[in-house]
Amino acid sequence: MRTADLTDGLIAGAVGTAALNIVTYLDMTARARPASQTPEQSAGKLAGAFHLSLGPPQQADNRRSGLGALLGYGLGAAATVGFALLARGRRQPLLRAATLLGGGLMTLSDGSLTLLGVTDPRTWRRVDWLADIVPHLTFGLTAAATWNRLRPSTGSRA
Repeated sequence: MRTADLTDGLIAGAVGTAALNIVTYLDMTARARPASQTPEQSAGKLAGAFHLSLGPPQQADNRRSGLGALLGYGLGAAATVGFALLARGRRQPLLRAATLLGGGLMTLSDGSLTLLGVTDPRTWRRVDWLADIVPHLTFGLTAAATWNRLRPSTGSRA
């Protein structure tokens, strides 16, 4: 993999993650729902699994909050770097790329939450699935469009 492909994958992941967060915050605003606690819970479970102290209670809460957000960005980066490996530096059809990226990120995030025992998707209601699918599809579309925009057009010199 070329360094430019890795860099472009990371850029696409950052743009996609920002779009995912915007859609999530719009949903929170529209439905007046609280923020999900799953990122913080995941960070706490991972810290516990690695026997890491996050400090006294107030500091630990703040660190879990920060680490939870960073985990989201890390998963977004992992999904797009994986996609960049598959795409081999080339543009991809937008809908296929969006489905791979959005579905890949959703699998990574929901799978890790399930493995950590933070949630069980089998118990989710329709509204829970929609609240999960829409931001991940937004991630996929935005990251795919960014990836394609950063790729040289066909016939141009690299």
